[in-house]
Amino acid sequence: MSSFLHDLKVQRWDDHRYYHHSRINQSLHFISAISFLVAYAFLIINPPVAGLIGWLISMVTRQSGHFFFEPRGYDHINQVTDEYKEEIKVGFNIQRKVVLMAVWAGLPLALWLDPDFFGLMEPHQDLAGFVLNVGWLWLWLGASGLLVRVLQLWRKQNLYTGIVWATKILTDPFHDIVMYWKSPYYLFVKRQLIDPGHHLAHEDEHKPEFAQG
Repeated sequence: MSSFLHDLKVQRWDDHRYYHHSRINQSLHFISAISFLVAYAFLIINPPVAGLIGWLISMVTRQSGHFFFEPRGYDHINQVTDEYKEEIKVGFNIQRKVVLMAVWAGLPLALWLDPDFFGLMEPHQDLAGFVLNVGWLWLWLGASGLLVRVLQLWRKQNLYTGIVWATKILTDPFHDIVMYWKSPYYLFVKRQLIDPGHHLAHEDEHKPEFAQG
């Protein structure tokens, strides 16, 4: 267990130092984390609503931070190229995220054209039913994306790496709130666009074989 927690801590630190330099990105992750916790609660209350919240709010804010605000190009702090980070990333790099978001955007159209979604769903009768069915599809997409990446990591490395990564992803909302709750203050009050703390050494920092995200 201690080894698992250590590896989880390393993944989280690598994720932060490689992919969260921007205060805007950090602030969007804070918003995303809060909405993800709301989505977690709705998994018990109303699962398709959880899917709608998770994708329309949580994922849009989170991925917008990475796509539009996180610096690309050479990472002078970690002394690695963006191409290197993209190549070694365990989770969803930009290319994988583009594919994932394209599927996300395409599912409502597919459902509109085929209301029972290849016989897997009860066809909607009105707009509300359509929206809830979209929520179900997005919920399945999130679960499928997580499972597929774990299986890919199992094939590429080992199952342990995939499980650690999946644990990190599922617990990120809790960790991100602790990590980034001050980011809006630094962004709007201190006018910091880039986190100056990234240059600080971490007691457990080392250059891993694979970065996380």
